[in-house]
Amino acid sequence: MASAELPLADTLARPLRDLRISVTDRCQFRCTYCMPREVFGRDFAFLPRAELLTFEELTRLGRVFAGLGARKLRLTGGEPLLRRDLERLVAMLAGIGGIQDIALTTNGALLARKVRALAAAGLRRVTVSLDSLDDAAFMALNDAAFPVARVLEAIAAAADAGLAPVKVNMVVRRGKNEESILPMAGHFRHSGHVLRFIEYMDVGTTNGWRLEEVVPAAEIISLICGQWPLEPVTPAYPGEVASRYRYRDGAGEIGVIASVTQPFCRGCTRARLSADGKLYTCLFAGAGHDLRGPLRAGASDQELRAQIAAIWTRRTDRYSEQRTRQTSRKKPTRKVEMSRIGG
Repeated sequence: MASAELPLADTLARPLRDLRISVTDRCQFRCTYCMPREVFGRDFAFLPRAELLTFEELTRLGRVFAGLGARKLRLTGGEPLLRRDLERLVAMLAGIGGIQDIALTTNGALLARKVRALAAAGLRRVTVSLDSLDDAAFMALNDAAFPVARVLEAIAAAADAGLAPVKVNMVVRRGKNEESILPMAGHFRHSGHVLRFIEYMDVGTTNGWRLEEVVPAAEIISLICGQWPLEPVTPAYPGEVASRYRYRDGAGEIGVIASVTQPFCRGCTRARLSADGKLYTCLFAGAGHDLRGPLRAGASDQELRAQIAAIWTRRTDRYSEQRTRQTSRKKPTRKVEMSRIGG
């Protein structure tokens, strides 16, 4: 059992520090690398409302995780802003002792109208997804006819609400949007925001991932450095997933998340909670551990704490380090979809 002297750690001595909470499996977008429309179509069966954890249940679990060492909470989806009255959940989570940071990852579609209420409730940071500045490329990726301008408006609104710098995530997929790398870098230089390039990952099994479509982080950095020289930045904290670089001319910084070519499994401190109450110990996990059942059956906080601790201390996940062998198989290993547990 965890204690102040012996922090909770898994089999690779990785502590539990971050909890990503999915509040819904629904999204208005049909991004080709996450929720391709041919799978998540009109007849797709999303989770019924009764199966979603309530705000009270999420807060209770957040408190238990905080007691085990979690210090950062991030709300994800699906698209988390589709969950009604999300600012109420933020305020409830902000009241948990030990939690130092509450963040949100969003596609930006609803952010501008809700960001001030979220910030007032206790939201500290926001990450917005934007895969291109070119409307045609961006709409082809989001498959929802959603324009770039509205995402940029959402980023500006978040900054105006006091949530700057905003992190902007760009998933780079060869043949789809790699030509947008330099325009994106140029746009966000001097903006005060942090652009992060993410290697296209094989999350889930529905996005048709192929290794050939990955644009390596080293290639991205080399391309940008050829235009605007960069230098590496020391990680801000142990386990930081993004490798950071700053422009030598002082125009700000960028990050690259290289899960495919430069795995960072050994420093991963993240647990993931799905909207229906399953605990996943890896983004690429095949199955989760049910917490909703015990929660609704009357389990005490101590019993929930013991269950979570037992799961985490047995954790062995390091999928990205093992990916090369796994991708050589003819049939891919079935994994939980990103829309269930966020990125």
